[in-house]
Amino acid sequence: MERGRRLLADPHHTKGTAFTPEERRERGLLGLLPAGVQTLEEQIGRCWSEVQRLSSDLDRYVYLRSLQDRNERLFYALLAAHVPETLPLVYTPTVAEGCRRFSEIWRRPRGLYLSWPDREDLREALRNRPQEEVDVIVVTDGQRILGIGDQGVGGMGIPIGKLSLYTLIGGIDPARTLPILLDVGTDNAELLEDPFYLGWRHHRIDEDAYTEFVDRFVEAVRAELPDVLLQWEDFATPHALPILQRYRDRLLTFNDDIQGTAAVALGALRGATDVAGTRLRDQQVVMLGAGSAGIGVMEMVAQEMVDEGLSEQDAYARCWVVDVRGLLTADREDLSEAQRRFTVDPGVVAGWGIDGLPQLADVVEHVTVGVLLGLSTAAGAFTEQIVRTMAGKVERPIVFPLSNPTANAEARPADLDAWTDGRALVAAGSPFAPLRRGDREVPVAQCNNVYIFPAMGLAVTAARATRVTDGMMRAAARALGAASPALRDADAPLLPPWADVRAVAEDIAVAVAVQAVADGVAPTRDEDELRALVRSTRWTPTYQHP
Repeated sequence: MERGRRLLADPHHTKGTAFTPEERRERGLLGLLPAGVQTLEEQIGRCWSEVQRLSSDLDRYVYLRSLQDRNERLFYALLAAHVPETLPLVYTPTVAEGCRRFSEIWRRPRGLYLSWPDREDLREALRNRPQEEVDVIVVTDGQRILGIGDQGVGGMGIPIGKLSLYTLIGGIDPARTLPILLDVGTDNAELLEDPFYLGWRHHRIDEDAYTEFVDRFVEAVRAELPDVLLQWEDFATPHALPILQRYRDRLLTFNDDIQGTAAVALGALRGATDVAGTRLRDQQVVMLGAGSAGIGVMEMVAQEMVDEGLSEQDAYARCWVVDVRGLLTADREDLSEAQRRFTVDPGVVAGWGIDGLPQLADVVEHVTVGVLLGLSTAAGAFTEQIVRTMAGKVERPIVFPLSNPTANAEARPADLDAWTDGRALVAAGSPFAPLRRGDREVPVAQCNNVYIFPAMGLAVTAARATRVTDGMMRAAARALGAASPALRDADAPLLPPWADVRAVAEDIAVAVAVQAVADGVAPTRDEDELRALVRSTRWTPTYQHP
């Protein structure tokens, strides 16, 4: 049992000023703390007052990370007491600036940094993890951080932030989480020239070396932590899907940018189609953006259409994808295998009278599009003309500008609302101000993966799943769609408010666990048993008393 200064410095077990007089005597703390004893609630109030006093969101981010390093129970209790206010501070959008300035604001290490020069010793590095038992790893290579690109070692802000949400929302014990940064260099010239940069100061390694390094990493994880959930985060498009396909049948793993983004988008779509009085299988769906996230969303949409009764051929025929060049057509030679699944026969568009590849406006002009999605980072790409054309053909157009950060959104929700006379069903990828409906403010749903991945971690941990299946992801999406406030009030947002996200996570986790059993990747248990396991697995940020 830790005592004295070691106990005070242990972020998992310290109570700081909440240690009682008896505990101070028993645990060697006399004289190490001021005489006043505070409750956890009083500590929360004091810390929240400090957060509010700070002048910028980056300062608040740094303060909260420092609090996490000092006292994790207090950190999570503070977040739980102020979920809507703190989510943007510990993750998007503030985490982007935290990643940009990672080396500048560095305070103390958290997680593991596995670099190419140490490739022969990855198992030894994993053995240096702070805690022996780990339930969830989030790993990135820092190459495609949010919408700000290659941040090298600064990408570590993403796994740290994601795992904070695994704990806050999913209830995963923070002592059983592990952020990892694969440092394979950076091609960001500013970082390479920055005298304060803390990463391996080298251009990114070539593709063969990269594949070898990731393979070594996965084998080290399988050897040291065979039952851990491994989440891939913010990998560049050329790597994201191949990595997922290579390892998804070898260990418990998923890619949040591909599968998590797809699941939350599908969840919002399920709510939107129910509000519109239609089925997803009856919609023509257009995606602007053909990267790993965009293709991942469309794959899940197509499979959901199949689950609703369409043949696979008919489902894919209702899915249209437009990239930076134009519509994906079967005669293009610049497409990946994943993109090729969404190509359109050139004969279908031959009668449109267009020279070259059809663009987004052409597709909307010639197809009765009911759902328009964007993961392109092309700001303003959903123009007034495009949206008005779409709204002239369907009663309740469903429009999701999902790119982030906010500056990259394909449209502003307020404009979408105005251009459709309030008929559009809107969800965005970034936070936006509420819409005005008379004297009422209507929040804009944010398709943030935070609705999905913490519940996924809770589900697989509680159910002891061995794999993450596509069916489990779609089960999460359906459970999220069923929680849409718009089902009870058509003017309400399509996704639950942040204040409710911790409660919603339980129902999503149970649905995922039930599907894991159905898919044969978890021990057989009924729904009541799984709900009991989910509840008993959740860690809560309270102080333990003798």
